[in-house]
Order: sequence, then structure tokens, then C-alpha cells
Amino acid sequence: MSKKFVRRVIAVIPAAALELFWVFALMRWLAPYATLVNLMLSLFAFLYVLYIMASRNEPAYKTLWLLVILGMPVFGTILYFCFGNKRTARPIKKKLEKGRTLLPKLRAQDADVAEELRGENPRLAQTFDWLHNQTGFPVDRCQKAEYYPIGEKMFERMLTDLRMAERFIFAEYFIVGRGKMWDEMSRIMAEKAARGVDVRFMYDDLGSISTFSEENLRWLEQHGIKCVRFNPLIFIKGTLNYRDHRKMLVIDGRVAFSGGINLADEYINAVAKYGHWKDTGFRLTGEPVRSYTRMFAEFWNAFSKEAIPAELLSTPRALEPLTRAENGFALSYCDSPLYSEAVSNSLFIELLSQATRRAWFYTPYLLLGDNLREAFMRAASRGVDVRIIMPGVPDKPLVYRMSRSYYRPLLQAGVRIFEYTPGFMHAKACLIDDETCTIGTVNLDYRSLFLHFENNTLFYRASLVKDLEADYLQTQEQSRERTLGDLGENLGKWVLDGILRVFAPLC
Repeated sequence: MSKKFVRRVIAVIPAAALELFWVFALMRWLAPYATLVNLMLSLFAFLYVLYIMASRNEPAYKTLWLLVILGMPVFGTILYFCFGNKRTARPIKKKLEKGRTLLPKLRAQDADVAEELRGENPRLAQTFDWLHNQTGFPVDRCQKAEYYPIGEKMFERMLTDLRMAERFIFAEYFIVGRGKMWDEMSRIMAEKAARGVDVRFMYDDLGSISTFSEENLRWLEQHGIKCVRFNPLIFIKGTLNYRDHRKMLVIDGRVAFSGGINLADEYINAVAKYGHWKDTGFRLTGEPVRSYTRMFAEFWNAFSKEAIPAELLSTPRALEPLTRAENGFALSYCDSPLYSEAVSNSLFIELLSQATRRAWFYTPYLLLGDNLREAFMRAASRGVDVRIIMPGVPDKPLVYRMSRSYYRPLLQAGVRIFEYTPGFMHAKACLIDDETCTIGTVNLDYRSLFLHFENNTLFYRASLVKDLEADYLQTQEQSRERTLGDLGENLGKWVLDGILRVFAPLC
């Protein structure tokens, strides 16, 4: 256990104790007015119940909080006020809004690109338009989009492109851990920083709490690498739930990498934590890279004391000769708990509703909200070939068991579920029919879909769609298909599955 983790635990315990002490002290001080206080708190609880019922939150999420508040009106209301509603994200929202003022206005959608999409696929074009309206990010023609079916292959290309950096390196990850992967990348970044390349690194403090220490951070800063910890875990606070789960590497504004791959050795199978680690990613060049540059710049300017110089973000010299892009279309976007709508959750529902032939998903976790679960079931019920590949070896046993609690209704509707027998499946992707796919950082669980900051790319007619299809079929051959007969059926399992699904939004 790292010293950093111990220090954070020591810091959090007094904060939690202080909050509990305050609650109990307040109750004791108000004891003479118990009847009045109970009436007022019950009224507040009732109002919160009405507020939750009227909100646009996921039904399962609302159900959980209704049970908590109705079961414990006082403590439940306090918990919801502190952690359960999006008002707790206001400090993060203010920083992001301030950071955006330091950047040019987000570029407008190219009318020619949008019109071309409408001519080819009017229904999918509506989805692209909706996604642009929700996030602000435009759809671009792809120059080059390369798919990587395994982490070690993408790592090799990341090192090659890092060595070619001339102007800047922007890296942002949820998990970073010392080892072969990080040591090689950080060594190149340090060498580049020494030669005048602007190197900036951002990571999620909670995601890396046990793998990346203060000493590691100081080493980077001593070697000229600018660093930011996202949402540091110091005391218990309302923003604790909102994590930076994004994963991106942007070099000179000419190339961008993303996918499920973090910066730790298990992601490139240099170590085996849970058997063979199956992950995916991609590399983009051309216009779509500008969206990833923008995503990083928005976060950096919001949470760093030093904004990125505007001239650094100017249009770069192309890494590869720019001809007319003929590799389909891509819309890369940042998903955020600050949006009024859960964008990725709604996007998956949209894509499932449009599928006519197949809808194949990779995900490490399967904790579906009611609306998305119904979309999976409806697609399968109308004859779409719906498949989900899950891990065969879990990294989190409780979450794995919760994920399996969703198997029965999906299987009954005709969804096919597979588990990757060689080890842990960490990929996050979906393939819709023959020409559409998404690849990014979004898991099919509550945290990714409703609470985390994520990044995702929707591709149409890009060459990597076929690469994803071939990889999926190969991975399925290494996976065991689950059936209703495997699950067994008794009252105890039925009750346990129901309880697990009620509390799934907490995981």
C-alpha cells in the first residue's frame, strides 16, 4: 500500500468523523424541539422525493435514492443533498466554465460534412446532429483511423509518435502506475521537455491513488513536465463522485490516441493481474484530432494554475500529407455529469434503436439503467443480433456479481452474452450493423454513464469498423457463451439479483 494512499485515508477519517460529530451534535442540540424538527425534516424529505421524481435522472438511480430517503428521512436527505444530486458538481462546473473563456469558441460544424452525412444516412445523421448539439463537438471527415485490438500494439505506436513530438505532448489518464509502460513513456516525455517540447500530464487523483505517489509526481515536475491532479482526494466532499475517467494522448495536434488503455503494465500484458488483459484503442490523424486537443485544453485550463498558451494550440503542420479524407466520419466528444442529459447512455439507446442487423458490445462491467436495459432487450426482441462480451476473470468480484445479476432478463429477451475466458475484458466499444461503431472510455455502468467525465468517438464508414468486427469475432472464439441454464433458478438468486440491481448505482 503506497504512502500516498495511507496519507489520504488518514486525512479522510477525521473529515468523516467531524461530519458525523456535527450531525449528532446538531440532533442533540435540537432534542428539545424534536417534534418540530422531525416535522420540518419530514417535509424536506417529502420535497426531495418530489424533486427526485420530477428530475430526468435514470429511473434506477431515482429508485435507490427514494428508498434511502423514505427509509431514513433525516440521514437519507443529508446523504442526497451531499452526494446524490448534480448541484454538488457546481465547483467543477465553475472551473470548467472559467477555463473555456481562455480558449477560442468551439469550432462550428462544417455544413458540407453534415449535408454529406444527411445524404448518405439521414437517420444516423440525426444522431450526429443531436450529439453535436449536446456536446458542442463537430463531426469531421477522417484522414486516418487505426484500430488496435490489444494494448501492447497501441503502446508500440504511442512510443514511436512520442519520439516524433516537436511542439507539445498532452496526456490525460484515469490510472497511471510505475512499470515498463509508464517508465518508457515518461523517459521520452522528460527528454522531449528538456528539448523545449511543452509536455503536460493530467491524471485522476482517486483513480491513481494506490499506484502513483507524490515522489512520482515530483520526478515529473523536476524534469520539466507540467502536471495536474484532477479532483484531489483530501477531504470528503460532494465532488468526490465525479472522476476523470478519460484516456487520451495528443501529440502536436497531429495525432491522438484513445480507448480503454490506461498507463499501467497490466494494460500491455507486461504483468498478469487477472489473466490476459484484453483492451482496445485507436489512433487518429487529421481534423478529428482537434477535438481531442480541445478536450484536453478545456480540462487543463480549468484545473491548472497555468493556462495553455494560445499559440501552442494553433493549427499544426500535418504529421502525414493531408489529402481529401476518404476514411469515413468521426465525432469525438467529452461526456460529462454536468450535462442535462446522460449523453453516452442516450447515444447507446439511439444506436440500439437504429440497429437492423447487429449490435455487438465490449464492456468490463454491465450495470445498466432501466432505459438502456430496455433498449438492449427491445433490439434483441425484434430480431437484431445483440451480443455482449464480458470478462471471464473479474477485477472487482462484487461488481462482477452485480453485472451477472443483469444476465437473466437480457438472455430471456434474446441477447447473447459471452465471457472472455483467458482473463479480464477491459475494452469499451460497440458495433452497429456494418458501418457504425463507437470506441472510447465509456463502460456500461452507472459511474461511466452518469457520474464520470469520459471521452468517446462515434465512427461511420471508417476502416476501423471492419477491424473491430474482425477482432470481435476472434475474441468471441476465446469466450464462453452464457445461457439461462448456466444461471440456475431459485428464489434466493432471484431475490439477491433484485437487491444487487437496486444498489448497482452505488458501484
